[in-house]
Amino acid sequence: MTDLDKLRVLLPHWIEHNRGHLAEFRKWATMAGSSATPQAAMLLEQAAARLAEADVALAQALVQLGGAVPDSPHPHHHDHDDHHHGS
Repeated sequence: MTDLDKLRVLLPHWIEHNRGHLAEFRKWATMAGSSATPQAAMLLEQAAARLAEADVALAQALVQLGGAVPDSPHPHHHDHDDHHHGS
């Protein structure tokens, strides 16, 4: 597999992973807003918006590379409930 093929496997994973973070940021922004910390809520919303912009750029890069590799194996496994996610 070439490096470009690897990138075509990785990009969809990164996009999916970022969407999970995006949902978490928005969830915690809502919590922060309801806890009388509107500044923190606004900053979390800004981070979510920037992450969404990054996903657009990643998706555009994937298109430029010819799209995802069909039937590609997941590049690696990691649990989205691992230590860097709060609950």
